[in-house]
Amino acid sequence: MKEFSWTHYGPVLFFILLMSTFGTAQQKKPRAMTGSAAKGGAPADLKVAADLGQRLAKFQHVRMPFQTAGLSAREQQLVRKLVEACGYLESIYWRQSDAEGLTLYQSLASSRNLRDGKLRTYLWINASRFDLIDQDRPFVGTEAVPPGRGFYPANLTRDQVEQYVKLHPEQKAAIYNQFTIVRWNQERLEAVPYHIAFRAFLEPAANALRAAAKLSDDAAFAKFLQLRADALLSDDYFPSDLAWLELKNPKFDIIFAPYETYLDGLLGVKGSYGAAVMVRNERESKKLELFQKYVPQIQDALPLAAEDRPSKQGLETPMEVMDTPFRAGDLTHGYQAVADNLPNDPRVHEQKGSKKLFFKNFMDARVNYIILPVARKLMEPKQAAKVSGEGYLLGTIMHEISHGLGPAFARTSPGTSAGKVSIREAIGPGFSGLEEAKADATGMFGLKWLVDHDALPKEKLEEYYASYVGGLFRTVRFGTAEAHGQAEMMEFNYLSERGAIRRNASGRYSIDYEKIPGAVADLAKELLEIEATGDRARAENWFKKYDTMPEELKASLKAVASVPVDIDPVFSFAERVR
Repeated sequence: MKEFSWTHYGPVLFFILLMSTFGTAQQKKPRAMTGSAAKGGAPADLKVAADLGQRLAKFQHVRMPFQTAGLSAREQQLVRKLVEACGYLESIYWRQSDAEGLTLYQSLASSRNLRDGKLRTYLWINASRFDLIDQDRPFVGTEAVPPGRGFYPANLTRDQVEQYVKLHPEQKAAIYNQFTIVRWNQERLEAVPYHIAFRAFLEPAANALRAAAKLSDDAAFAKFLQLRADALLSDDYFPSDLAWLELKNPKFDIIFAPYETYLDGLLGVKGSYGAAVMVRNERESKKLELFQKYVPQIQDALPLAAEDRPSKQGLETPMEVMDTPFRAGDLTHGYQAVADNLPNDPRVHEQKGSKKLFFKNFMDARVNYIILPVARKLMEPKQAAKVSGEGYLLGTIMHEISHGLGPAFARTSPGTSAGKVSIREAIGPGFSGLEEAKADATGMFGLKWLVDHDALPKEKLEEYYASYVGGLFRTVRFGTAEAHGQAEMMEFNYLSERGAIRRNASGRYSIDYEKIPGAVADLAKELLEIEATGDRARAENWFKKYDTMPEELKASLKAVASVPVDIDPVFSFAERVR
């Protein structure tokens, strides 16, 4: 991580003071409204979507209890201290997503008005005023979602940023840095490091991590917590990322960083804070040994030039199946991830690889409440019967592995000389959707490779493809404003164009098992090459061609209108935003 010289301290100090004045009242995720109606409440003339109840019904409440059986009192205390730390990242995430939405959410805390209660709940689900499953359109008020959310000045455009850094090349690294907020300082743009902008929250978060370290009987995990606490106050996550990957089958683990860039629709580079507390599921984790064994061979087999797929021989591929009793920030609002592949730093990928995490309790909920009901209504019955939790789990495992496969860097980027360039920076805001699609297609390519090499049973291949397509139908319901929805809408359209997925007269879909392997391999090749070349225009044109939902699919999806779109997790711990 590069160090920067900050010369305009006046605006920075003002920003710190501004951040410190945000409300400190702790607000629980609403399940029922309490308090006096005389305090708080939204203005009666505030424009609120009339169908809030219907929108809320699209999210299935699912309890995610903290299972204490087998945990000592000290271990339970450790988990609670980690949960405490997560709350501070929750407070930062809201400010990155929609600070005005946070103000509205907090103003509704004591209202007993039924409309206010529904509004507050839906604000929590989205952590903003903008509806994830309605193309990010506002469900309260009329303001359109700012592409840069809270990371940039509201009216700043990507063209303005690109022109500005051409005139001020010495500022480009800071402006494009993953861990800075960009603001105007008179006529100049100024990049404020996260550790300065959010210090009021990061200092107590770091203290909570250090307290948790003292409760840990695992010396390596305690060391990681100390290093991660240091990283919060410096924005240099590299040493702690390396220590994280060196953990060997930890009983407890956390995600705790501004890793993902889904919120940044302007440049696609700013990280939003997310957190998860995890307890190892030993029985399920043992199943991952097969996949760890073959990662280097799958990398070598990818349909991509050898120079663009660096060897994975000798690199760490830690994998963990975890039960997750608490999440915060970008891991608890909107799209509910069932797995993760982290960290995203290509320097870490080169030196150590990455860690694949599978959230067993969240995956079970997704399969049972959403994927299976959707598949039964949209797919030809015999193929729908092949959709399974195991098939979906294996596809998800290969998806997460594939985030770490393919090129680590782009060869070139517009306006730069040849050499290593961050794929994220080269592709821009479209990177998140591209990377999710690449992981899907490459993951299914890898699953077929395992079957072809007798690592998985051949008779299961149709089950794997059916489970993959069943998952596509689940995700396209998010629309193309969300990265996963954009990715899988494109995949669906491409596979349909190739005849691998077909719609019959009754509105149900079927898979052509002979065509889908070749179509998936060709799609993987296209997406891997886009990343390897860093060709932003190629990526944008590809998605523009394939990311619109066909009218036929819209008609078929009406059959699953009563099936939830996603889950809304209910934890044993209070969820608070300060």
